[in-house]
Formats: sequence, C-alpha cells, structure tokens
Amino acid sequence: MDYNNSLFAAAALDAPGDLALALALPASAGHFDELHGRTLDKAPPVPSQMQGQSQSHTPQMLQLAGGAVSPAPARDPGPTAATAASLAPDWSRFFNFLGGDGFDDLNHRTANLQRQIRDNGVTYNVYADANGPQRPWSLDLFPLILSAQDWAQIATGVQQRARLLERILADVYGPQQLLALGLLPAALVQGHPGYLRAMHGVRPAGGTFLHIAAFDLARGPDGRWWVVSQRTQAPSGLGYLLENRLAISRLFPEAFRELKVQRLAASYKALVDGMKAASPAPARGEESRIVLLTPGPYNETYFEHAYLARYLGLTLVEGSDLLVRDDKLYLKTLQGLEPVHGLLKRLDDEFLDPLELRSDSTLGVPGLLQAIRAGNVLVANAPGSAFLESSALLGFLPALSRHLLDEPLALPSLATWWCGEQAALQAVLPRLKECVIKGTYPETGIESVIGQTLSRRELDEWAGRLVRRNEDYTVQAYLPLSQTPTWQGQRIAPRSTMLRVFAVADGAGSWQVLPGGLARLAGPNDKIASMQQGGSSADVWALAAAAAPASATPGRTADPAAACTNAAPLSPAGAEPGAVPRAITRTVHKPPVTSRAAENLFWLGRYTERTENAIRMAQLTLQSLNGEDQSSQPLLGWLSELAVKNGLVMDSVPPATQSRRVFERSLMASLADTGQATSVGYSLRALKGAASAVRERLSQEQWHVIMRAEADFFSRCKAFSGPDHPASQALEYSSVEALAALESASGFLAAMTGAQTDRMSRDDGWRLLSTGRHIERLNTLASSLILGFETGAVFDEGGFGAILALFDSTITFHAQYQQQRDVPALLDLLVLDRDNPRSLGWVTQTLRGRLARLAENTVGAPQPAPDLTPALPDPGNWLLSELCTPAPGAPDSEPYAGLLAQLELCCSAAFELSDTLSRRYFSHVAPDEHSLGA
Repeated sequence: MDYNNSLFAAAALDAPGDLALALALPASAGHFDELHGRTLDKAPPVPSQMQGQSQSHTPQMLQLAGGAVSPAPARDPGPTAATAASLAPDWSRFFNFLGGDGFDDLNHRTANLQRQIRDNGVTYNVYADANGPQRPWSLDLFPLILSAQDWAQIATGVQQRARLLERILADVYGPQQLLALGLLPAALVQGHPGYLRAMHGVRPAGGTFLHIAAFDLARGPDGRWWVVSQRTQAPSGLGYLLENRLAISRLFPEAFRELKVQRLAASYKALVDGMKAASPAPARGEESRIVLLTPGPYNETYFEHAYLARYLGLTLVEGSDLLVRDDKLYLKTLQGLEPVHGLLKRLDDEFLDPLELRSDSTLGVPGLLQAIRAGNVLVANAPGSAFLESSALLGFLPALSRHLLDEPLALPSLATWWCGEQAALQAVLPRLKECVIKGTYPETGIESVIGQTLSRRELDEWAGRLVRRNEDYTVQAYLPLSQTPTWQGQRIAPRSTMLRVFAVADGAGSWQVLPGGLARLAGPNDKIASMQQGGSSADVWALAAAAAPASATPGRTADPAAACTNAAPLSPAGAEPGAVPRAITRTVHKPPVTSRAAENLFWLGRYTERTENAIRMAQLTLQSLNGEDQSSQPLLGWLSELAVKNGLVMDSVPPATQSRRVFERSLMASLADTGQATSVGYSLRALKGAASAVRERLSQEQWHVIMRAEADFFSRCKAFSGPDHPASQALEYSSVEALAALESASGFLAAMTGAQTDRMSRDDGWRLLSTGRHIERLNTLASSLILGFETGAVFDEGGFGAILALFDSTITFHAQYQQQRDVPALLDLLVLDRDNPRSLGWVTQTLRGRLARLAENTVGAPQPAPDLTPALPDPGNWLLSELCTPAPGAPDSEPYAGLLAQLELCCSAAFELSDTLSRRYFSHVAPDEHSLGA
C-alpha cells in the first residue's frame, strides 16, 4: 500500500481502527453508514407516510390498514460528520483481527477471493451482458456485519412475517375470509396471474404452503430495518450465501471466530428434515425421496441449484426427468421409475405443468398439479404463492397481521400505495418525486423508476400513466439505502446495500430464520442493488449475543470451513444396547441416477475420449507433416483419411498427399472452429456442455479443470485460427503455436481422465461414463487400424510408428519387441494384449464388464436391463494366427482379411451398443416401439 500520499501522513497510526478511518470514504449524505453505525450527515426527516399514516384509504380498510411501522423507537441518528470520527464497535473489532499484515494484505486477499470464485466455477448468468450469458459471481471482500441487537430484531420480524404469509395463503386457497372482509382487494389476489384457481380448496401435503420465504430488507437513515419486498415462488440466494460464507470466513478466520458469527448449517438441515417429515408417507421400509427441480443449465442461478443439491444431498432433476402416473410423481432412473415424495422447486409456478399452466413450457412436468391435488407429492413452495410477491400487498400487511395474528408487525414495511384505490392514487400523485414507481403485476413488464431521477415533464407523463392504468401501478416511498464498507484496492468505499433474509419451515407452523443472509451491493453510482444490473454481493455476519450458537460443534469454531458445515452432531445410533449402527442400515438407500444425468455422463465420457483422440491425431499429423517421414505417401494418405473421418479437416480440403501445406493450414485453422468443423475445439466445448448438465456430480476441482482447458485452448488458438484468422492467414504462422496449444490441452485432458477414473463414486452413472469412453475408444482405434491397412501405412516404417503413437503404445512396444517392425507383433500389442488399456482386447473386455455390472444392478428393478455383453466381440476368442490368415474363401493376397472382419465388427458393435444404451437407459423406449405416420 502506498503510504506516501498525504492521506497517510499519519503513518504512525498503529491502531487498525484509526487507519480504517483514514482510508474510508464518507457515506453519501442522508444514508446510514454501516461502518460508523450512524448517519453522519443530518438525516432528512422521515416522511410522514412512514410514521404511521394509513396506506389504505378506502372506507372499508381505513381502520384496519393502519400504519406500516412497528411502535419500536427509532434509532438515534447520532452526531454529525464533524463529530463522528469513530467506527461502529463491531467494525472496530473486525479490523483489529485482520492479522499481522493488516491492511497491506487486503489486496492479496482480494486476489485470492477472485481466484477462488473463478476456480470454484461460481457463476451468475446475466442475459443482457455483452460478454456472454455466464460471468463469475461478484463477491466483496468485507462482510456486512449485523450486531446481535439488529439480528434479534430482524429474526423476530422475519419469523412473524413468515407465519403471516402462511396464514394468508391458507385463507386465500381456503375460506377466503380476507377477501370477504375487504382486508385484501380481489384484484390483487384473483386478478394476479400468480393466483392459481386450480389450487383453490387444495390443502398441500403436510398442511404447509410455504417452506422457504425470503424478505428483502433495507436500513433507513434512522437506523431501522424496513421490508422492501418478499419472495415466495422460488427465492434465490440460499446457495450463493453458502459460497459467500465459505469464501469470506476462510479469508478472515480470526475475525470470524472472535466475533462469534452465527452458523448456517442447522437451518439447511431443518429445511430438509421438515420437508421429509411433511411429505406423503412412503411405502414401508422406504425413506422419503426429495429432489430439487431446476430449469436447467441456462438458468441465471443454475450454479446455485447444483450447489444446493450437492450440499443438501438431493438429486438435481429437470422436468424431463419426472413423470406423473396415476396421480403420483416418479423419477426416471437407470433402474426404472422410482417414486418422488417431495419437490424443492427452483422455477416459477407458471412453468410447472404444461397441461394446466403455460402450455409452451418444456421445463415442468405434465400432470404435476393433479399429483399435488391428490396429496401424493409435497412441493416447496406450494404453487400459487406468486401473488404474495406483489409490492402492492405490503401496504395491507399491517392490518392483516392484526387480524390474523393479533399482533402488530415487529418489522415495518416500507410505505406502499396500490394505485388501484382511488384514495391512495390521489394521495400519492403529488409526491411521486420522492417515491419509487413499480409494476403491480409481473406481466406488465414495468421496471422500477425512482422519482428523483425524473424531470418535471417525465413526472407528469408518469402521473398520466398512473391515472389511466391505476391498477397496474404501485408506488413505494423512496428509502436511501444504508451503505456498507467495501474494499476498492486502496480505499474503503461505501456501497448501498440490500439484505435478503430467509425463513425456512422446520415443522408444522414452526419457522427458523437462517442467521445471516445475502447482501446485494449497488455499483458506485447506482441507487438500486441488483445482480442483474451488474451489482455485487457480500457475506452477512449475524453476531451472537453472548456465546456461540448451539448449532456450532464444540472445538471446531477455529475451522473456517465449519462456517457452513458444522451442523449439530448426530446422536450415536449405537448408544442403546443392541442398536444397529446407521452406517450399516443406510446402504439400502443408494442415491438414484436419473436417466438425464446418466445420458450426460455417458456423453461426457464420449466427448472426453473424443477430445483426447482428436488432440493426439492433430499432434501426430502436425509432427509428421514436419518430421523426417513427411515424404511417406502411405503415412500422409493415412493421416489425411484419419483427419477427414474424425472431423479435423473438411472433406473438401486437398489431402496431404496432394498439397501438404494447404492440408496443414486447414488442420490448424479448424482446431478451434466450432461452426464448420468438429475438431478439438468443438469436442472440448461439447465436453463442457455435458459436464455442466451434471455439475452437481463433479468436484469443484474437476469442473475447474474443464473450464480452464476450454479457456486456455481457445486463447492459444487465436494466434493461428478462429473467425478472425481464416486459413489463408495462417501462412505466416508455424505449427509451433498449434502444437503448444495441443500439448497444453493434452495436459488438461490427462487431469480430467484422472479425475474421472479416481475421484468419482463408481455407481451406475460412472459406469455409463466409462462405457461412453470405451465405446468411443473402440470405434476410433478400430477404424484407425482399418485405415492403416487400407492405405498401407501399417507396412510403412513411418506409418508403423505413427499407428503405435496413436494407440499411445510406443514405449510399451519398444520395451517388448525392441526395434521389430513386424505386423504380427503390432497386432499382438494393439489388438490382443488385455493388459494394455489402449488395445482393442482390453477395451472390449472392460466394456463387457461394465455392461454386465449395469445389468446386474437392475435385477429386481421394475424394468430389469438385459445383458448387452453378447452384442460385443469376445476378445477371448481372438487368436493371432486367425487374425493373420485370410478369411475363409478369401484369396491369399488378403492375409489380414480375418483381422479386418473383426475390426469392422468392433465398429458396428460400438454404434449398435450406443443406440441400445440410449433406448434402454435414456429414453426408456424399446426397439419395437415406433410411431406410425398417417
């Protein structure tokens, strides 16, 4: 850090708090400063409508609507900037625990944080981003620190609001007394597209409508927290805040420990346990199966879906993985259809069931609503809660709380007016300048507009819109957001922040508030904190009042990783005499492998092998074209045929036997071409696509290797290929850059192979991944050897060595046969040797073993799999003497006809096996099940 600046003239400042004050930029006027714990400038007076004025003005509602503010006294705004040269106590303690390097180390920690986010593959998809839909998750170095007093108030208010929303849903989809009494306008409920008439009169499984509720809070200039909005359909953030906690607690382990930050794990366990307890009773001896439904990899928060599924131990599914039969929900697995008892959904209600909701939805499950009505599946949250997300509803909650709970709201709502009431409309029109205009219903597509940013003419135009379409608009008081400190390289800069807090149901009528939340930070010049608009996030530290929370495991608080994972210890199952340990009984419940996951794992294996083979072929071709055997016509002919057959060059390119340099340039130009060629870049990108669909099954290290491999290869290929460098421009480049790119990619592929082989659970999903690899290897190597005989390369010295190199068996061959160049010796190693993992004998033997195990694991399943091993040649029947003699009836001039027949059989068996596996395990269609045309 540069201490030469006059700002640091007081370099002798030893106290971290003093240095923090020197580095900190002031918060904006009128905003609560989290760093100092007060509003430094004189705060503007709180608008009268936020001090108890009625927000609902019709005669029927005047008495019960009341104010939106709890009777709790406002926090003292504190002194002005002239006397506020002190930090909030919790922030002072935080800076005292920065460690020996103090502020000098913050930039290094920021770099580590960014690298960790990138390495872990934490992304947030922004559709409007010009750099592509996927970008790294943005996380600030400093957490948002909530004192024990603040958190106690927030937790109490959020828990109360969760109970209130549950009671509202129970009434709206039941007796509808709130509508009859006029406490809720029918237009905000039955006129809202999120109200589902198909669910009226339906009591959800377990009797609970909401299992997760999220509330967006903001702190005003007076220091109090206000509820700005609420989310009930599929609230996002539960996965991102876990990743935030893990990352930040590792960077500040001492501060995390000494400030006694409350842990998160118990709330997640309570959510899953509550869903299992409320789900429909499964058959005797079975456990409730809960799955997490995601829209798929292109959703903006897909990372979170995969992360949550892995953390909670749930199967991640898409709509195509599920089906409804006899009003029951089933999961398509390798062993047939398995019942699903609970669904944690991560998509909006309108996409859930194309039969009764949006008919164009491909994300949901046909018949799901009927299964819910039959009480055969629990869905969290129950469909039909979307109307609760309308901002207009906030103005009616104070009266609803008094009516349903007989309690005033402990946490106030920001003053809100629904313009569908004439009295509210007339009251708010003169004060649009100091308010925020929002849409009442989602289909209107109205973006929030801050009145302060509008000119007089624009305000008049908006007033006209409100008068003409009053029901479509809701007006909310503008609240200057509190500003939390962020680290910006050399200074501590304030950023406006919104806090999202989650409540989870842990039993019938019982709620638990997750201690912490997700803080969203606005940009330096923004007034709205939004991730879609390029904002950032921060971890949220909710401090305990005195001792560490009960959910923390004693003796592990020093471990920053325990910030997320130290749930309350399980009571020992064997505590009682004769008890059976749980570790034994759990083996009867293996996690299922869905057909979609199995298919993507299968293709992940195929594309991994295909990419590795393409890299080896490209390396071999470029080395041969510039090596001592570059004049060998059989070798060049074999390489040309091989490149065309495997998509490394277009079939219109002249072969290397005719124009060696044109062929070489075309090969180099196609390496990263994903549009016209299916070379290395195409396969590498397809590999990543298959991996992204099963991300919950991959370790972070494995995903990181895949991401780095793709980025590194395409970056290196810019020097000699790509859309901006056609083949004609590659003349000035040598093959050195291409070989360097291929060598780097080969290293990444070796790491991927190692991870797939040694770091994945060997269930049926892994067996299909391995099967995909070996099918690809069998076809590629067998067809390559066929071309070697057809072009005569196998009888050429250069071609003989190239074939050994393609099979990655050069070292082994020389060790066994020294300098022999005999074709029988070649066949013995590349075809018959079942100790060589690159030989056809080893590949077919391994494939037969994988297939036999797959069939064995479906014994007793609803749809047992047939044994597919007879479809493959049996290498035990291969004899070298028969492979090196003419086939029966063939002329003596074809001494290897028997070998070529076996190689053709290997290729056709690979194709047929791939199709059979797809029908049996992925599409669940028998070979004779066809559609008949008209």
